[in-house]
Amino acid sequence: MLATHKTHEQLNNLKHVFMLSAWGFTMVVISFLFLYVGHKLDGLLGTAPNFMLGLFVLGLFLCIMRLYQEANAKKNEV
Repeated sequence: MLATHKTHEQLNNLKHVFMLSAWGFTMVVISFLFLYVGHKLDGLLGTAPNFMLGLFVLGLFLCIMRLYQEANAKKNEV
């Protein structure tokens, strides 16, 4: 009985680690995607780094906000 409880706890911890690593990967992808779109908009409109930096900050803010919402839902679930 104790061994199955410990195995279940280890799997649960591993699931949380995978969730955090997935969020890290998502932040990197969103950051590069928003930087790329902002760079293209800046080139098209002739503005220096305005859209590039603005969209980068927006992407990070949205990712962190979504991560916070998911963590808060998990906290309330337990």
